[in-house]
Amino acid sequence: MTDATPADKQLIYFADPMCSWCWGFAPVIVRLAEITKPAATLRIIMGGLRAYNTKVMEASDKSYIGNHWDHVNERTGQPFNRAFFDREGFIYDTEPACRAVVAVRHLSPDKALAMLERLHRAFYLENQDVTERDTLCLLAGEVGVAPKEFANIFDDDKTKDATKLDFLVTNQTGVGGFPSLLVGNEREGFRLITTGYEDLEALEGPVRRLLGLAEGVG
Repeated sequence: MTDATPADKQLIYFADPMCSWCWGFAPVIVRLAEITKPAATLRIIMGGLRAYNTKVMEASDKSYIGNHWDHVNERTGQPFNRAFFDREGFIYDTEPACRAVVAVRHLSPDKALAMLERLHRAFYLENQDVTERDTLCLLAGEVGVAPKEFANIFDDDKTKDATKLDFLVTNQTGVGGFPSLLVGNEREGFRLITTGYEDLEALEGPVRRLLGLAEGVG
């Protein structure tokens, strides 16, 4: 882990914009970010769930994904737009959406979580194609990042490399699924709070205790 001094407490969130369980977790991470600020810095790392995939979705893929959506909806209450499954020729490549978050993180770090959440909503609720560059530019504009500036950073090879580095960090950290959440700092180490979905009630207490936050403050 880099980008922080040893004493800095961090809330490290491993996610993917096209991960349905991360969509289910979106209200939880938003609230945790509110609760823990300014005691901890939220750091978002992209997971690369299906990065660089080139295979066109088949009927069996849609059935598999649809079953996951059912489970997420039942557990979290987050809604889904089933019009997605009417698409033909869709390639479920999560790299562009991940790179979009990395680009926004570079330009306006405080807007990275908003971009991640906007991508979730665009994909799961609005049936927008978040693998398309033009769509990503428009969504960046909606969270307050200039589309032209975003496009330049999104296309830059350094951003592509930074996105690959996120995927590498995810693998080297041993994250086994998304969403995953760690709390800690460089000096004392990091503790895994969850791999997979948990609700706010289950996570708020442990996160507060690790950050030394009083119950009910924040």
